[in-house]
Order: sequence, then structure tokens, then C-alpha cells
Amino acid sequence: MNPFILEPYRNRELFCDRELETRQIVDYLSNGRNVTLISPRRLGKTGLIYRVFEEIAANCSDIDTFYVDISSSQCVEDFIKLLSESVVSVLNKQNKISAFFKAIGGLRPLITYDAVTGAPEVSMIYRNDKDKELTLKGIFQYLETHKRKVVVAIDEFQQIREYEGVSMEALLRSYIQQLHNVRFIFCGSKKHTMTDIFSNAKKPFYESTTFVPLGKLDIPTYEAFIQRLFGNGGKLIGAENVRQIIDWTRDHTFYTQTLCNELYLSCSQYISSTDILAAEARIIAANRDRFLELQRLLTPAQWRLMTAIAKEESVSHPTSVSFIQKYRLGSGASVSKNVKSLVEKELILAENGEEGVSYSVYNVFLSRYLEKA
Repeated sequence: MNPFILEPYRNRELFCDRELETRQIVDYLSNGRNVTLISPRRLGKTGLIYRVFEEIAANCSDIDTFYVDISSSQCVEDFIKLLSESVVSVLNKQNKISAFFKAIGGLRPLITYDAVTGAPEVSMIYRNDKDKELTLKGIFQYLETHKRKVVVAIDEFQQIREYEGVSMEALLRSYIQQLHNVRFIFCGSKKHTMTDIFSNAKKPFYESTTFVPLGKLDIPTYEAFIQRLFGNGGKLIGAENVRQIIDWTRDHTFYTQTLCNELYLSCSQYISSTDILAAEARIIAANRDRFLELQRLLTPAQWRLMTAIAKEESVSHPTSVSFIQKYRLGSGASVSKNVKSLVEKELILAENGEEGVSYSVYNVFLSRYLEKA
């Protein structure tokens, strides 16, 4: 079995570190706090949630945990459906589904099960918007009266800002602030939006949670983890070659795992620098068609800007005269507009540092492809 998994979480042995963050989150939840967890995509946020759930299961036998990914949701109905399915998947194992549906009123929801995964799928028919609000309220009331304590993790929480026709923040806050038996982990990848939701004094969730930022893994710790997993599989890799991997993937968890997964698959015993370079080339080749399709979806000016940022690896002042002239990017106003658009599309990552905001291409493989363009 390839130990470099590309799924969010399998077990503690295949999950690198995050012990400090795990303890912090468990301690906060145990002491009645809700948590806001923020990190860029594919840095291990979802895996950390499952690691926290595993720790809770091992040490807090009176707590049920529910994970809800709302990244695909577009409206209140979607939110209710996803939350209901998460609750049902846990209650199904406890034979408590009937009590749950009784709590959410007379909508007579329909449950089916996915033929492949076996996961429950919930369908409801609403007569009006009031039914939706009452159903959502009923779900939270059920969790509040649940005989066991409850932790709900809502992933990509910033998506509620995209719902039309309803102030979802105000609606959720009006229900959540009344709960004593339920604690929440609000997770998100759009730092600016998540910070505004929880730090803006004019917003309903203002200062209602404790922040836990999630950065990149400690490099020495990650290097030791990588060497151990290769060694456990009878494959040898030197410390300098592990550093070569992390340098190329910029210590970003998903891209590091992908490269290590490819090397584990393709190398029989000793992993050399040449093997790593070949694996990098295969990964870029496998993604080239997708990158070319992305190029067709962007304007030429946006693509040139992304290429310029990739060649620099990170840019603090994209509207500076020197940067614009070096890569012939046009006017400062157009560059500023394109930076904003690419950040919103999550193609460029804006990160706050000691010297201000720096910009880099979000997808490390795309960045490596562009830097050779």
C-alpha cells in the first residue's frame, strides 16, 4: 500500500504532525469554545478535522462528531441537505434516525442510499421559505437535545456568503448562539472572507469563536515523516533528496504528498535526484492539458500576470514599475484589476506576512509549469 495518501485522512500513522493544533482545538471545544480554522486549500485542513475527531473519539466517549462540507452548496436547501446527511450518517449507526426526522417537523423527508458508497442521501420538499428556516432550526434543536454532546465541523464555511435571498450568517447565528450542547468548528480557505465573518464588528458572528490558523508543516518534522514512510516500505531516500522534494513542492502538503506518492509507485529501492526530476516531469505532463484549458479560460493579460508571478515565485508589489516593465504587463491599473480577479478565482494566493501581502500562484504544479514557459 502506498503510504503517501491523497485523501484527507486515513489514520494517525499516515498523517504528519499537527499535534499542537489538534490539542488546541480539542481543548477549546472541551472548554465550551467554538473554533475558526483557516488555511489555504489542500494544506491539510480537512485531515486535521478528522484527526481531531479521532482524538475526541479516543478520549471523549460522550461526544458525537459530524463533518459537513458545504463547498458545493448554493442555497439554504443545499445547506440543510448536507447537514441532514451528515447527521443521518452518524445516527444510522445508532438506530436513531426516526427521532431525528420527528424533530424536524412534518416534511416527511425521503432517505435513499448511494449505490456505490452507501452514504445516505436526504430529499425534502418545502412549501415555502418558512419551512426551510423551521427545518434548519429543528436540526439544531435536535442536536441540542441529543443525549450525547455534539461537535459539528462545517468545511468551506465562507460559502454561505454566496447564498442569495437570505442572510445566512444572521440566520445561523440566531440558532447557534442558543446552543449549549453543540460546539462548532468553522473551517474555510478564503482567509479574507473568513476573517470578515468572524472579526467584523458589524457581522453576526463577530468574536464568537477562537481562531486557529493553519500554516505549512515544520520542514524538519515533515522530512523525518517522509523518510520514515519510504523506509517502512523498504525504499531508501537521502535527507538531501527529501529536501529536494519539499523545495520543489514548496512544503505544500497536497503537492508534496502527490510527488512522494508518484516516487513510491515508480521507484523500487533507492530514490535518487534523477528519479525525483523524472517524477516531477511526469506530474507536469499529466497536468499539461488541464493547464492549457485554464489558459483558454483566462484573458491573455491574466495569464501573463500569473506567469510573471510564477517566475518570481512570490511577488510583494505586483503593481511596481520594475515588475510591470520586466514582464511587460501593461498599466498598473490593469495589473491591480487582474490581481484582484485571480485572487477571487483562487488562482493566486494572497498571504499576509511581516512585510505586507505577498502573491504566489495557488497551484504549485501550475506554478512550476509556468516558470518554464
